Amino acid sequence: MAYITGRAALAPLRADWRTVPVTVEVVTEVTPELVEAFRRLTPQLSSSNPPPTEGELAEVVGSPTTALLMARGGTGELCGTLTLCAFRIPTGVRAWIEDVVVDQAARGQGVGDALTAAALAEAERRGARTVDLTSRPSREAANRLYARAGFTQRETNVWRFTLKA
Repeated sequence: MAYITGRAALAPLRADWRTVPVTVEVVTEVTPELVEAFRRLTPQLSSSNPPPTEGELAEVVGSPTTALLMARGGTGELCGTLTLCAFRIPTGVRAWIEDVVVDQAARGQGVGDALTAAALAEAERRGARTVDLTSRPSREAANRLYARAGFTQRETNVWRFTLKA
């Protein structure tokens, strides 16, 4: 499933934004191009986790509860990714956005906006009524993007328990 979208999908254009056509697709197969894109993008997202292997990407793509979205910019290169997790619980379908990263060279060009808009459309298609995500306060540009897209901050605590590997 392909979503053709761009910055204008979420916010009015500003003169200081460079906007390029962005195509966002839900990944249906793991290709060498996809593996290479994650090799390049993952270090821009996390310094503590290695890029996923081809097999790990196949697990993500093959899971009925995840949608791996990839963005292509004006040059045709894969320049961003977002993972949407949508799953049923007793009270309904929940959706979470995880692991959002836009290549440094493509930032400020509407790629994050396009990925977010596509994720929201996919979550709605899967029956979710709300979409949650977390974002560190230091990620100021990302937080502005989420606010622009209509996300609101929740008053909640996020808790984590680290399991032994």
